[in-house]
Amino acid sequence: MFVKPIVKKKQANVDHITGDKIPKSFVFARGKLPGSLRQLQMDLRKLMLPYTALKLKEKKRNNLKDFLNVAGPMGVSHFLILSKTETAPYLRVARTPQGPTLTFKIHEYSLAADVAQSQLRPRCPQDLFKNAPLIVLSGFGSEEQHLKLTTVMFQNIFPAIDINTVKLSSCQRIVLLNYNKDTKLVDFRHYSIKLQPVGVSRRLRKFVQNRQVPDLRNLQDVSDFVTKAGYGSESEGDDEAATVTLANDLGRVNKASTKSAVKLQEIGPRMALQLVKIEEGLCSGDVIFSEYGTASEQRQETNQNNEEDAGDDEGDSD
Repeated sequence: MFVKPIVKKKQANVDHITGDKIPKSFVFARGKLPGSLRQLQMDLRKLMLPYTALKLKEKKRNNLKDFLNVAGPMGVSHFLILSKTETAPYLRVARTPQGPTLTFKIHEYSLAADVAQSQLRPRCPQDLFKNAPLIVLSGFGSEEQHLKLTTVMFQNIFPAIDINTVKLSSCQRIVLLNYNKDTKLVDFRHYSIKLQPVGVSRRLRKFVQNRQVPDLRNLQDVSDFVTKAGYGSESEGDDEAATVTLANDLGRVNKASTKSAVKLQEIGPRMALQLVKIEEGLCSGDVIFSEYGTASEQRQETNQNNEEDAGDDEGDSD
């Protein structure tokens, strides 16, 4: 019997600069979801790129163990699980294979398409999702255990960066989580990052970026192209607090040792989340934190699990 030798392919499981293991994720659903939540699931998968399964195929008979069995060989470290009860949708963020699991109630959400439609000039370049987003946490500076666990979970769900070696060209997106201690809600936002040189008109930027000869037929002098009314400056990018001095060149317009304005443009999805429960294991185990108290939390958990199981059984009978 001839056994063909196995050729191991080099996989990007470890960052070649920092040496840290790269976190990877699965985004999937439990039970039946309405169309809008299905789209939210796709938006979350896109947000988690490039270290997620964008085209993960789910079958109605799949259970949590099925995903866990596949996750190990693929180096998947986190699950993002969407579900829906009669009262509200939920998002569970779990560390594989042994937990913990954070359960969030989704109070409000907007899809990426809704965010884009509300903008005059939506921005989504093709290479925007080639690198993982940066993560910024605000308002989590508390000694409470559940907030510390939330901070650690979201910090570890995205790859860590080394500020001494990171390439500026790879920092194109940012995920912002802001905790409001009064409402106990976490505002979840996803932005694209854009740098523009300070004091350079939009016309000049486009001229340099596009490399196209401008139409000067109706102008008396080339200086008219630069000084034409309406293209002098853009005030929102000239605020001193929103400018940085670049350490190296970034593209054709932003040069090293010059000031560039940092602009954030929301690309979605957007969510308002409330942490309602933390379980010690993977969607099971002792409850470390509960927003509802023991009795009511158990009733809510039972109802949620029953509705999810009913949705799965319904799917099997189709």
